Amino acid sequence: MGKRRFFDRPAGLTVANIILLTGAECHDAARLSHLITDVAPLELAGPNDLTFIESNKYADALATTRAGACLMLQRFESRAPNALILLPTEQPYRAFVDVHSELYPQSLRPTSLYETNNIAQGSTIHPTARLGSGITVDPGAVIGPRAEIGAGSIIAATAVIGPDVLIGRDCTIGAGCSIMHTLVGERVVIHPGCRIGQDGFGYIAGATQQKVPQTGQVIIHNDVEIGAGTTIDRGGIRDTIIGEATKIDNLCQVGHNVVIGRHCVIAAQSGLSGSVTLEDFVVLGGRVSIASHVTIGRGGRVAGGSGVMSDVPPGKTWGGYPARPRMQWMRQLVALARLTKSGDKAAAHSTLSDKS
Repeated sequence: MGKRRFFDRPAGLTVANIILLTGAECHDAARLSHLITDVAPLELAGPNDLTFIESNKYADALATTRAGACLMLQRFESRAPNALILLPTEQPYRAFVDVHSELYPQSLRPTSLYETNNIAQGSTIHPTARLGSGITVDPGAVIGPRAEIGAGSIIAATAVIGPDVLIGRDCTIGAGCSIMHTLVGERVVIHPGCRIGQDGFGYIAGATQQKVPQTGQVIIHNDVEIGAGTTIDRGGIRDTIIGEATKIDNLCQVGHNVVIGRHCVIAAQSGLSGSVTLEDFVVLGGRVSIASHVTIGRGGRVAGGSGVMSDVPPGKTWGGYPARPRMQWMRQLVALARLTKSGDKAAAHSTLSDKS
């Protein structure tokens, strides 16, 4: 199948432009005018592509790359082919991302799936809803009574914005999202299929399984990004809060009354039970599960696949199931490996003894 262009073809940057953008060096002044029109991995790059390397794992691919230019750590220069324009820098991947973003600025924020820049026919907007200037609403979207949408925001196809929801300026609400009982700040990106503001999971145990009312809301601060298929429950008698500039990956579950601080990063399939608190700058690996009422302190980190049953102190890294401090977890893994090895040897010795 022929390659389709889902993003506009970039005009390109010269090597000199890339140096100005990234602060990388170049010792070949004769090639500063070379035009870079795209980015690619080492093994696929061509003469007008930019690539990068910062790991020994890809050193063999560097030796045979056909790329035009490569951002790299200085130690890789001796392994590069002669035709390659070398751009040494202390942070090759960060510099590569800067160039990639410059070439494809439209990739950083979802746009209208219908490629419109106004309110499309086929959308349904309640007469009492208030929409700012420059808003895009795709076909099939529904905006409920008294909802407010800030200037420059995009509401994609089939998204549902419930009554009284407030969405700030320059936000993007992806296709098929439902947003209820929620206040959203500015420059927030919510990817397709998210469910935000629905009931929290609260029942009184017993024969009748009595449902607990969930009368709080969800508050999402500025510059948050929420991945596709993630669900965020509204609070019970408090609010569920997502702090400024936090990034939540796809398919995560955030329970009622959860408070997530600023600049947190939560990887895919993580689950936060009710009333969990993540302080600022917390990082969760993929598939982390956290029991209710647990607090992860400021700057805490939890390894992927861990189950957190108790509070994690600020700045500490925990891992395992149940999660425990990193060094304790690693020592237990080593001890378990040794026990397993000893058990295997004992079993093999027993088998030989039986045969003799």
